[in-house]
Amino acid sequence: PPEIGNLTALKYLRLDNNQLSGAIPSEIGNLTALPSLDLSDNQLSGAIPPEIGNLTALEYLRLDNNQLSGAIPPEIGNLTALQMQNLYLGNNQLSGVIPAEIGNLTALRQLDLASNQLSGAIPPEIGNLAALTWLSLDNNQLSGAIPPEIGNLTALRDLDLFNNQLSGAIPPEIGNLTAL
Repeated sequence: PPEIGNLTALKYLRLDNNQLSGAIPSEIGNLTALPSLDLSDNQLSGAIPPEIGNLTALEYLRLDNNQLSGAIPPEIGNLTALQMQNLYLGNNQLSGVIPAEIGNLTALRQLDLASNQLSGAIPPEIGNLAALTWLSLDNNQLSGAIPPEIGNLTALRDLDLFNNQLSGAIPPEIGNLTAL
């Protein structure tokens, strides 16, 4: 309920693996001290509220395995706290482009955007995520060339780009990914 926004001192919210439905209330953006938010594996629907960008203390955000739709809000790029480690938005019905602002999350270790309906090109700003060890963009409708900036992700151990509409040559910078 919207009243969840009144719990401003909340330090941990884990509601995963239930049968919760409905939209994520915009008031969730009031929980600015929250380091961890897990709403995964439910039946949540509607858009990710842009107010999620107010949660700048987040270390961990899981919204995967729901029925969320619409675009990834560019405000997700506000989650730049050094502690931000994991962002899971996979297995939803998200559409539109991957916002360039995702490149602001430079301390991110794991990024899961798989199994959505994302389209357009992989933004070159993804190359800013040099701490990434796992990048999953598979099972979308991404198109265009793999950006050469992906070669900046030298800590990557797992790269999943399969089942998209990518085209062109594999960039030689992929050879920089020696941890794969």
